[in-house]
Amino acid sequence: MRGMIRTIKGDILPSEMGITYSHEHILWSPPEPFAHEDPDLVMMDYNAAISELRAFATSGGKTIVEMTTMELNRDPIKMLEIANATTVNIIAATGFNKAKYSKGIISSLSINQIADLMTKDLLEGMDNTAIRAGVIKASSSLNIITEEEKKVFIAAAISHKRTGAPISTHTEAGTMAIEQITLLIENSVNPSRILIGHLDRNMDLRYIESVAKFGVMLGLDQIGKEKYASDMQRITLIKHLIERGYKDQILISGDMARRSSWKSYGCPRALGLTYILDSFIPLMRESSLGEELIQTIFIQNPARFFAWNL
Repeated sequence: MRGMIRTIKGDILPSEMGITYSHEHILWSPPEPFAHEDPDLVMMDYNAAISELRAFATSGGKTIVEMTTMELNRDPIKMLEIANATTVNIIAATGFNKAKYSKGIISSLSINQIADLMTKDLLEGMDNTAIRAGVIKASSSLNIITEEEKKVFIAAAISHKRTGAPISTHTEAGTMAIEQITLLIENSVNPSRILIGHLDRNMDLRYIESVAKFGVMLGLDQIGKEKYASDMQRITLIKHLIERGYKDQILISGDMARRSSWKSYGCPRALGLTYILDSFIPLMRESSLGEELIQTIFIQNPARFFAWNL
């Protein structure tokens, strides 16, 4: 399996990934009562997804890593239809989001049962289909890894060792990154096979550098979300990491997980999936982050990380 990328349409070579967003949601909805409380999070429109992904492809995008897990109304059949209707490679996720959403499922399962679910998603197919996941997700809450979440991290390590699939995490507002890494390393996961998500929700340069020193991949996946930080602050962060030798660990995405984030939901001020390609990458160029670095971050780094590696 060395060097294979598992998409929902089948396995491809790393060289076929092209420009890749490492953490997005295409079809998803939180469980109740959370969907009712915040309907902006309900993104289940098949036609809107096709429209948005076609725009992404037109702007030069090739692959999206879709991080929706089973408790978030994952729909592998619809996702496959969307992939077939566009030119975009889609990598699906197994695993679970934070306990707020997933506790009702994982509290009754053992670590081995969770690991078995993950492994089945990766090797056989998700949700009683033959459509297979290509990445393992584990998540923590704000300033804590709950007991339920800890089970998921340990199960993720077990499934990773069985399959070689990479592990991508959710940190709540960028917290608990070091604790996530420590837990996975204690369970025999090589740091290079771990992607820590949402690190640019916590723009403390010293903290992010302390995470980078472990050798994990660094998920800067809140691009365009000015309420957390400006994109010029993110450019400064990227330059800081490059100067310290971490350019091969950077992955970028937008995590555009709200209806109001997509133009295809009729939101004229939405950034959409084209924002990084049409606005942020040009900003990188203007900031003296040249073509070679752009190729490294958007093509070479994801091709290396998302390849299964037994």
